Amino acid sequence: MKQIQFSMIQQLRRILTALVLVLMLTTTVACSGAVQAKQPTLPSVSNSSNYGQIERGNSTGGQDFGNWVISKSKGLIKDAYVRDNNKLGVVVTPQVSPAEVKPLAKSLAQGFHKNFPNQDLTVLMYAPDKKLILTAKYDVQSNQVEYK
Repeated sequence: MKQIQFSMIQQLRRILTALVLVLMLTTTVACSGAVQAKQPTLPSVSNSSNYGQIERGNSTGGQDFGNWVISKSKGLIKDAYVRDNNKLGVVVTPQVSPAEVKPLAKSLAQGFHKNFPNQDLTVLMYAPDKKLILTAKYDVQSNQVEYK
C-alpha cells in the first residue's frame, strides 16, 4: 500500500513539475523580448562527430534560445539545439515521464513561436538515449501543433 502511495506521489510530482515548466516557459517567453532571430551563421565544424560537441544553435538567436531552454528547464531538458531558426531539438532527462513529453513539446513549440514568429516550426523531442520519441509541428497559419 505504501509503495502504491509513493508511486502515485512521484507521478503527481512529475506531472506538477511538467505543468510548472509549461507555465514558466509560456510566461517567461511571453514577457521576454531578449531573444531575437538574427541572420543565420554557418555552424562550426569539429573534427569529431561526438554528440556533446554540437552547438546549441546555428545562429546567434538560436544559440541564445537553446541556452535559455536548458537554463529554464529545471533539469527536465538535458540538451537543446536550434537549426535555421525553425527547428528545435531537445533531449529530455530520465525524470521526464512519457505522459509529460507531449505537454512539454507543446510548451516548447509555443515559446519557440514567440521567439521565431511568422514561420512554421518543428520541435523534435529525444529520449535520454537520443532516440526520437516525438515530433511536434507548429503551423503558423492555423496556430495549431500537430504531433507525430
